[in-house]
Amino acid sequence: MKLAVVGGGSTYTPELVDGFARLRELLPIEELWLVDTDPERLRLVGGVSERMFRAAGHPGRIVPTSDLVAGVADADAVLIQLRVGGQAARHGDETFPHECGCIGQETTGPGGFAKALRTVPVVLSVAEVIRKHAKPDAWIVDFTNPVGIVTRALLQEGHRAVGLCNVAIGFQRRFAALLDVAPAEVGLGHVGLNHLTWERSVTVGGRDVLPELLASRLPQLAEEIELPASLIRLLGNVPSYYLRYYYAHDEVLREQLDAPTRAEAVQRVERELLELYADPSVDTKPAQLAQRGGAFYSEAAVDLLASLTSDRGDVQVVNLRNDGTLPFLPDDHVIEVPATVGASGVHAQQVAPLPDDLAGLIGHVAGYERLALDAAIHGGRDRVVRAMLAHPLVGQYDRAEKLTDLLIAGNHQHLAWAR
Repeated sequence: MKLAVVGGGSTYTPELVDGFARLRELLPIEELWLVDTDPERLRLVGGVSERMFRAAGHPGRIVPTSDLVAGVADADAVLIQLRVGGQAARHGDETFPHECGCIGQETTGPGGFAKALRTVPVVLSVAEVIRKHAKPDAWIVDFTNPVGIVTRALLQEGHRAVGLCNVAIGFQRRFAALLDVAPAEVGLGHVGLNHLTWERSVTVGGRDVLPELLASRLPQLAEEIELPASLIRLLGNVPSYYLRYYYAHDEVLREQLDAPTRAEAVQRVERELLELYADPSVDTKPAQLAQRGGAFYSEAAVDLLASLTSDRGDVQVVNLRNDGTLPFLPDDHVIEVPATVGASGVHAQQVAPLPDDLAGLIGHVAGYERLALDAAIHGGRDRVVRAMLAHPLVGQYDRAEKLTDLLIAGNHQHLAWAR
């Protein structure tokens, strides 16, 4: 099997490599091509990745390259993990919304919109190369944020794509630890859009144990997602941490104004990681990599790729077409729910009707996402203003106008239509 990772020079790639090495019986990779435009990162990340494979006794070959065509040629699957503009652009996403009293975040709100505008055209360009040069039935697995918008862009252009996020597997692992069972025994009633999800059930042995968890572990769950226990009790489910940007917007904004950005923290961690990767004695995943974020990403990626290529037919949480699963959304919208995964594709499991508050917020954000994708593909200030105005974390015309001007000014080098 040949697997290509576009964005393979990321400091997080060794997390993936560690998973590929540990779980090689599940995903037998013969060639792992790391594709990136940064030659120095490729050299360092490729070097430590090769040492990790050798130390683990993995027989596969790792090939770092800046040649996208060579990297994806005849690939069985391609994983895309791009960050257009790097951490500098992320820092902008996390700060320019503050000028208008909005939260700054790289996947949600105005900052997430800026990332979508930069990212969608690049991913679609990469996907066209994959279409021409990878195997005809190759899968594209998108881990590039904002995952829901990017995955819909890929599907809309006819690519064989599925989106992946680590939020669900993180909850699965947390619940398994609380219940003292193996993660594979835990099923999630995970529903929503990427980075806008709730856990409505937690099943073990076919039985929903979420009510018991809410009764016995409520303070701990509330602390982990940083939302009030009373809110979780009111909802009767466990929101993802990303709901904090909606349910506690003003509190989060106050915290952000008094703290360094996540981009600044990641830049410090990345400098330390790159120094470690340069050390020829380092041949295992550094402990510092845990500070980089993306917990359990490698396990989620291996599980998904294994099921897509070997037809296991198991259930995993992915981003895929709605196709009636949530009846209040268009069929072509991308949702994040449990799905049966096999070589023929991903097929959403049935979802019980949602209460009005969840459905209303999902519908509101989905409307923004559709306008955001239209702006990312076609460009134009008016499209950006309309999408910005539609976002529930913006919602005022004068604010949308100012945010649009700030976004364009900070990202004009990445937006062909704005130059």
